[in-house]
Parts: sequence; structure tokens; C-alpha cells
Amino acid sequence: MAANVFLFRDARAAPDPVLQAGPVAHGPVPLVLDNGSFQVRAGWACPGLDPGPEPRLQFRSVCARGRGGARGATGPQVGNALGSLEPLRWMLRSPFDRNVPVNLELQELLLDYSFQHLGVSSQGHVDHPIVLTEAVCNPLYSRQMMSELLFECYGIPKVAYGIDSLFSFYHNKPKNSVSSGVIISSGYQCTHILPILEGRLDAKNCKRINLGGSQAAGYLQRLLQLKYPGHLAAITLSRMEEILHEHSYIAEDYGEELHKWQYPDYYEDNVHKMQLPFSSKLLGSTLTSEEKQERRQQQLRRLQELNARRREEKLQLDQERLDRLLYVQELLEDGQMDQFHKALIELNMDSPEELQSYIQKLNLSVEQAKQKILQAEVNLEVDVVDSKPETPDLEQLEPSLEDVESMNDFEPLFSEEAPEVEKPITTVQPVFNLAAYHQLFVGTERIRAPEIIFQPSLIGEEQAGIAETLQYILGRYSKDVQERLVQNIFLTGGNVMYPGMKARIEKELLEMRPFQSSFRVQLALNPVLDAWYGARDWALDHLDDVEAWVTRKDYEEKGGEYFKEHCASNIYVPIRLPKQASRASEAPGSSKCSGASGSGTGEA
Repeated sequence: MAANVFLFRDARAAPDPVLQAGPVAHGPVPLVLDNGSFQVRAGWACPGLDPGPEPRLQFRSVCARGRGGARGATGPQVGNALGSLEPLRWMLRSPFDRNVPVNLELQELLLDYSFQHLGVSSQGHVDHPIVLTEAVCNPLYSRQMMSELLFECYGIPKVAYGIDSLFSFYHNKPKNSVSSGVIISSGYQCTHILPILEGRLDAKNCKRINLGGSQAAGYLQRLLQLKYPGHLAAITLSRMEEILHEHSYIAEDYGEELHKWQYPDYYEDNVHKMQLPFSSKLLGSTLTSEEKQERRQQQLRRLQELNARRREEKLQLDQERLDRLLYVQELLEDGQMDQFHKALIELNMDSPEELQSYIQKLNLSVEQAKQKILQAEVNLEVDVVDSKPETPDLEQLEPSLEDVESMNDFEPLFSEEAPEVEKPITTVQPVFNLAAYHQLFVGTERIRAPEIIFQPSLIGEEQAGIAETLQYILGRYSKDVQERLVQNIFLTGGNVMYPGMKARIEKELLEMRPFQSSFRVQLALNPVLDAWYGARDWALDHLDDVEAWVTRKDYEEKGGEYFKEHCASNIYVPIRLPKQASRASEAPGSSKCSGASGSGTGEA
């Protein structure tokens, strides 16, 4: 493989095995679900046992209806059961709007898939507490929908809601420590900047940027499709995500880095050539002239057979119509005038003369069709007989002695000097490099696509980037609180795994903070899975804490939107409905304003 040439892996997801319910899956073992808009991660929080390095189940948060067969013959496919996503891209559906689940039916499919492949029998009810992640400042409707699904459909004993980035923060901080800081969480759909004061989320000063990995992949796809219009179909979103994950990086100074790419040496050393799949066999290059002639003859025969079949069908249709008209003419000859007039009306004709004209035309058409069919059969037989190559008569080709003498008489008419034989000019045909034609040169695109979270204006979004938003949030606090917050800038989420992300945040902080002030930026140990690990740790630490779990009794008494706050949760804001007494007290005041409407209100 040449330098800087990379093959697309085009990874295909393997179907998840259905795990058997072992000893781990019995009893009140909490089930941890990181319900992300890009990927769902599910596993057990097993006390006293090694839970393994990763969650038991990881799959994409997408569904697609079954293809082929009668309707309902094959059920919907979820996650890794889909295999490659590109052939089904137009069929994929997600329960998420941005990072908030809004489709109850599709969310149920994701939960069914999780329970089934973890070995949990969801028939009737699920006898396990569930720790579920949700979005920052999750709308009450979404949580109400999720609680209703968990308690009414699955009959779980209790549930705890938490924010994925706070669980990641919980997992990476020292044990039993209360700390302040700022979490920068960038995921598939959104980027959040969350201030943490004394271990609790300051929800009033949280900010969201509606940009993430999905928008970066779409932007990269548009850039490369404009650059290579001949490979539009091959530049897929899955391959763009692969380029983002494995070949992109964050520039510490975007303008300076773009300036470096102007130099040819730097470009040659840093450009990544992505090799698209291609076939080295050109169409028709391996066929001989005899094979091409045989293929043409086969196509001609198929065309002749198709025309003959059409003529026969038309002849049969015309013959049936002619028989019908002749039958109507016999009614006229037999004197059955009533039936004759009824038949004329059905045929949409006005007179016997018109009937006779149609009969003559159909007779002529049928005769012509029969002659064409007969002529086509004769021609086909002639073609078959004459298909053998004719062998010329060799005796006639040999010149006679008189012909030779007559040719010798004409020799003096020509110049004695024999003309020089022109030497064939050897033309050098350019060699077409098929592999190079199917290469995508990814140069400045490596930094342009991930840069959108710092400069949303690159894709026309009127939003502030991470640095501006972080500066705005810090400006809402006093200098003492700012100093505490910047000592713990925590990066998490799958979209912060670009090389150079930490250095870029440090550079932005250096520009916005006062001279000689200190700060510290920390990257999560595993930005993708630390949210699940933190939820597992929290479940084990608070398994018997009644103040952290929402039971079925709480759900029935206080509604589906209710949840109990803890160190990794949102801030609960109950729904405040106006009391009925207030309307009664307002009625006399409204009657003073208008007589007619006030009297109507009093009567009501």
C-alpha cells in the first residue's frame, strides 16, 4: 500500500447474540441503559462481581421495517441486526428528535431489543431496577412518556434518571468528593456546556449548541461530493463517519493550520488518500470479436422473438374483435333487429354501414398480420440456414497465366523505384490508473469538518461556538466562582475524541482568562463509555437509597414526569397548574369590565 493511502473498512455490524439469563440476571440486579441518540449501551450493575470491561450490549439507535414478503411477515429490525446501514439509509427511523426521545413506538422497539438480547424475559414484567440516561433539561413530556412505557408496559419496580455527561463526570472524579467544574459534552446531535457547583448541576446557566457528530459528517459529505462529483454514490454517511473517527483532528489554530496546507510539501505529507472499492476488469475488455458478434446475434434473436410475440398477441386480439363484429352482422342477416340494435349500442356504432366499415378494416389488418408473421418465420429460417460462413472457391481465386502476363505489361508504367514502406508509428497509449481515479484526497477536510463546533458559521448556523459559549457562561459568575470552575474543565462525549481537542480548549481558555491565571482541562478516560460506567457505579452506590429511585407508587401518585434528584440528575421542576379558585375570584372583576360577558360568566 502506497504512503498515505487508506482503505475504507466499511464495517458491517454483527448480529448480537441472545444471552442466556445466568445467575447475574436474577434478583434485584440493576439494569443500566445509556439511551443515546447515536448508540444504546446496556448492561448489568453487578455487585461483588467483575462486570466485564464493557457493557454487554452496544447497538445503533435506529430501526427499520422488515423488507420482502407479505406485510407483517418479517418484523422490524433494530440496531446491529441491520448489518450495513447504507442500503437501508432511506428506511432508517430513530425515536430521537435531536437528543430527546419523542417516538414511543420506536423507543419500545429499542427496549425490547435490549431486554431480549440481555436474557431478560419482558413477557409480563421486568423484575429489575433500571438506571436510564436522559438529555439535559429533558422536557417533561419525554420523561412522562418514558415512565409510562417502563411502568405500564414492562412493569419495572423502580427507575432512576440521570444525565449521561454527569454520570461520566461522576465516574472520573475521586471517590466521595464534591467538586465544581464545567462539563463540555459533545455527542452525535448536540453539544452541551454544563456548570457544576458543589457537585450539583446549575441548570439555569446550562447552554446547548445544536451541532455534533451528525452535522460534521453531513458537512464532510457535502464537501467531498462537491470535490468528486463522479463518486456521489460512493461518498456515503457511514464512510464519512469513518473518516471523522479515524482521520480527522482539531486544529489548535485553525487559520494557521489552513495556511500550512497551502504548501505542497505539507500537503503531500499530510493528505490522506481514501481508496474507494473498484473493479479492475473493464466492461467488454475481455470479450473477443467472435464473442461480441455472438452476443449481438443473441440480442437480435431475442428482439425478433419479442416482436413475433407482440404480433401474435395483436393478431389474436384483432381476430376476437372481428369474430364479435361478424356475429353482430349475422344478427342483421337473420333479421333479429332488436338484438342487432342492442349490439350496435354496446359497440358504440350508429349504423350497419359503420359496422361493415369496421369489419373490412379488421379483415385487412388480420390478413396483413398473418403475412408479417409468415414472412418473419421464413426470414428466421433463412438466417439460420445462412449462418454458416461461405467458403470461397479456391480455384477461381488462383490467377491464370494470361492474367500474370498482362500484369507484367503494366509494370513499366510505374516508377522503377519501389516506394518505401511506411513504418508503423508506435503510439504510446497513456496508462489509466483505475485505483488512483477511485481515491478521495482528504486534505483540509480533515480539520474543516470537526471545526464546526467551534465555528458554526462554516455551515451557515447562527450559533455561538464552544469557546464563545464557555466564555459567556463563565461571565455569569463572580471571579471567585470562575476561578473554581476553570480548575476542572471536563471533556466527555464521542465528539471530543478528535486529536488536538484538549489542546484547542486550553488555547481558547488561555485567550479568554486573565493574565497568569491557572486552569485545568481533563479528558474523560473513555469519552464514549464513561457515561455507562458512571451510571453503573452510581447504581451500585445507591442501590438501597430510597431517595434516589422513583417507584411505581411514586409514579401513580405524582405522575410520569416526576423523578427524584441526585448528584447526576436534572433539576426537578414540577408542573404548576392554576387553581380553580383563582378563576372564581376573577369572575366578579371581569363582570365589572363588561356587562353582557360578565353576566354570562356569573350564570355559568
